[in-house]
Formats: sequence, structure tokens, C-alpha cells
Amino acid sequence: MKRAQEHPELAETLRRRRFLGVAAGATAATLVGTATANAAQTGTSAQSDTSAQKGRGGPLVPRGHLGIQLYTLRDQVQSIGFAGVFKELARYGYDQVEFAGYTQGTGDITLKQLTRLMRDHGLRGIGSHVGYYSDDPKAYTFATNLTQVLDDAEALGLPHVGTASGPWRYGSTVDGWKRCAEEFNTYGAAAKARGMKFYQHNHAEEFSFATDRPDVRLYDVLLAETDPELVHLEMDIYWAYVGQYRFGKRVDGSPAPFEPLDYVLRAPHRYPLFHVKDGEHDETATDGYRMVDVGDGDIDYRRFLTAVGRTHGGRRHHWMVEHDEPADSLTTARRSARYLRSLRCGGRG
Repeated sequence: MKRAQEHPELAETLRRRRFLGVAAGATAATLVGTATANAAQTGTSAQSDTSAQKGRGGPLVPRGHLGIQLYTLRDQVQSIGFAGVFKELARYGYDQVEFAGYTQGTGDITLKQLTRLMRDHGLRGIGSHVGYYSDDPKAYTFATNLTQVLDDAEALGLPHVGTASGPWRYGSTVDGWKRCAEEFNTYGAAAKARGMKFYQHNHAEEFSFATDRPDVRLYDVLLAETDPELVHLEMDIYWAYVGQYRFGKRVDGSPAPFEPLDYVLRAPHRYPLFHVKDGEHDETATDGYRMVDVGDGDIDYRRFLTAVGRTHGGRRHHWMVEHDEPADSLTTARRSARYLRSLRCGGRG
């Protein structure tokens, strides 16, 4: 995959970008009475009993389901290479990586080399962000080079391949988004035929209203017009809450509140991936939040994780740490993983 700089449409999306394992559903600790009765026979039961008394159960982020969007680490990928970054990610306890380009300024590297590097460091490629469309017929996007995009994802063994581009190709009208939904269905069908899932990653603007129907939220059009078996969603939780802040009222000022979590709970199977980023609430900021490392902000991770984890198949979701402009990307990756790994079912984290 070419670098974002070589894809104007994807690069613009990335410039606009200014957020968590699966909850509950883990095996509960042994009941106090039973553990006490068996404590003499096994130290493990006694240890589980101690955890239960403290209100701590299994991890909210299951092993094998914590990842990071490599866009977060783009500076480090360019300076120390994929191998150096993957080594650090393995040390921090990550299981997965999500790509935002397959070179990221490192020069020539083959998909086979990337696959080997992931394997050598115990990481799995879980998804990839690719541009939606371009006026350049040679551009690396779903609209212009669908077969190559899917070939590359398949070569890397990715179970998901998607776009961080919003459905703005034909404007911000209901019909315009319906046209985009039709194209997304086409990409989803092609991905499904290869054994992969196509997905779309939101920013805040997807929760705005159609210009021709100011009573209709555009994200609702996307959900209604795409086939749930073909088009999946990667909720960027931070941007969804920014959308809640910015678009909680219609253009005429009438209330239009929504809760991002409710979208997931209504159709949890449509959200295989999440972007995990955090924000401090700030009324002076246009977005209502200022992005910070995961665990340093005001987004209620425990509530979100627990609710998603209680859904059917809740432990199948994948959680990608991301920060768009980290001060120190490796520190962000390390601190975010440590925080998420510390969260336990029933505990305070």
C-alpha cells in the first residue's frame, strides 16, 4: 500500500482527525464459600476467592484482542522501522496491529516481509485503512483498485479491510449517502467473497445532519442503506462522543441527543472493531474534548466496555488504541496498553 501522502483523499481524511477491550462475559471468580471450602486443596481457588472479595474478575480486554492503529506510531515507524515498533508493541502487551499504509515512509518493504515481522513479534494484522475513492484511476482506493486492495489484505492475512473515509463522495444529502452505501455494499460483497469483512471508520461529522433533510442524521442513513452482512463499522469512540457534543442539536436548535453506545448495543455484530482513544472534556474546544492518552480522559471506558461485553458474542470485538497527535507515540502506546490491561470485570481498574 502506498503512503497516505500518495492518496490525497486518504491524506485529507487523516488531516481531519483530531477511545477499551471487550467487557464482562469473563468467567467469574469462585464464590467465597466454595473457595474457602477448597482452599486447603488448592492455592488457586484461594487466590480467586481473594480477587472476588476485592470485586475483581477477569480482564475487560481479553487476551488476543488488544491492538493499535499504526497511524499513532507513524513517526516511530519512519525512524526505527516496523521491526523496531513491533518489538516495542510486543513488550507493551499488544496482540494486534491495524495498518494505515503498508510502508509509512519506510521505503520499500514487501507484504511478505511485513507478515514475517508480525509473526516474529507475536502480532496479528487485524485490519487496514484504505482510501475510499480518488479522481486518479491509478490511486490505491476501493473505488479505483478494489482487486489490488483485497489482494494485499488477503496476502497479509487480514480478517478486516476498510476505510477511514466518510461517505461524502456525492455530497451530504440523503441520496448522496445512499449512493455511497451502494458502493460500500459492493466492496463488502467483494471482501466477503475473500473471507474478509469490509468496514467504515467514523469521525465526528458522520453524526451531522443531511443538508436536504435536516431532521435526518447521516450516520443513520449509512446504517439503514448498507447490508449488515456486508458492511461493518469501526466505531471511533472518541469521535463518536465529539459527534454527540457537536451534533446533539439540529440546525434549527431543536434537541437531537444520541448515545454512541446505543448504536453498538442495537447491532453489536456490526461493530467488530473499535478505536480506543480518550479525551478531556473542554467546553472551550470546538469539539468539546481535547485528545489525551487512554485512561487520562473523561470517556467512561468501564461503562462502555462492560455494556459491549454483555452482548451476545461480546468477547469477539477488537480494540485498537489510537492517538492522532501524540507528544511521544511510544509512551502513548505503552501507557494506553497498561491502562486497558489493568481494567478488570467488577473492579475499579
